Amino acid sequence: MKQVTVGNSGLRVSRIGFGTLTWGRETDGDEAAAQLSAFAEAGGTLVDTSPAYSSGTAQRILAELLGDVVPRDALVLSGTSGIDATVAGLEQIDCSRRALLHHLDRTLRELGTDHLDVWQVAAWDDETPVDEVAATLEYAVATGRARYVGARGFAGWQLATIAQTVGTGFVVAESAYSLLDRSAEYELVPAAQHHGVGLFADMPLAGGILTGKYRSGIPADSRGADESRGEEVRGHLTDRTNRVVEAVVTAADGLGTSPLAVALAWARDRAGVCSAIVGARDSAQLTGVLAGEELELPRAISSALDDVSA
Repeated sequence: MKQVTVGNSGLRVSRIGFGTLTWGRETDGDEAAAQLSAFAEAGGTLVDTSPAYSSGTAQRILAELLGDVVPRDALVLSGTSGIDATVAGLEQIDCSRRALLHHLDRTLRELGTDHLDVWQVAAWDDETPVDEVAATLEYAVATGRARYVGARGFAGWQLATIAQTVGTGFVVAESAYSLLDRSAEYELVPAAQHHGVGLFADMPLAGGILTGKYRSGIPADSRGADESRGEEVRGHLTDRTNRVVEAVVTAADGLGTSPLAVALAWARDRAGVCSAIVGARDSAQLTGVLAGEELELPRAISSALDDVSA
């Protein structure tokens, strides 16, 4: 798997990142071990974790696998702080210095490591001065808790504000980015490029919609069929979505590959994107992701997808 430099830094990550959002909820420990092993064997390095995933269960599963399944030093661990999800069904944003460092130190203890390779503020906090957040990020780098820092889910102006405030190590922004959600292009991508910040593209398959699985309805075993978590997926099944998905399927048929590979390659190769982060419920889904990693979209097809998704 190709390695890509992140922004104006020396940090290198695999251009496909592995997300652990489903671990502990849809993916058990044995399956997670098989996935992490396959990802590393394919040359993948970037692994995304958060104490907010499955109320902390995903992070605890990862902790059991580091060292035993994959050496810690073989991975680029990216984690977040700032969202408290310890109460089921509730998420509270708190990016104060106290909360951020508390979450970071707890993550380090759980993972059994002395640092994260990338540590991100999980959300913009209107209640905490940006200078305080910036100083906390700098402190984490200065004390060795984090090698590089960044932000997740920020708007363009928010990213620009904190990027020019943090003195050292601010190199990445993470945001949803796919053929069905190109909102990052309006402000976030230009702001990131101006400040030398790389972009991690989250949800490049739009929750699985771009794989074509919902073309003929909602499969019973899909995320869209889940009563508690399927509303967001079902809300995106619009006429525009149908047009984009059909274009992806047509491109895949012409290239002799899968819709998953086409949608992933499109997001992965966008300007400013350093890595596209994909989660997998099981090893079969991950195999599809890894199999499509080598796909390079012809310029004509990429342009056609740009047009239909604009």
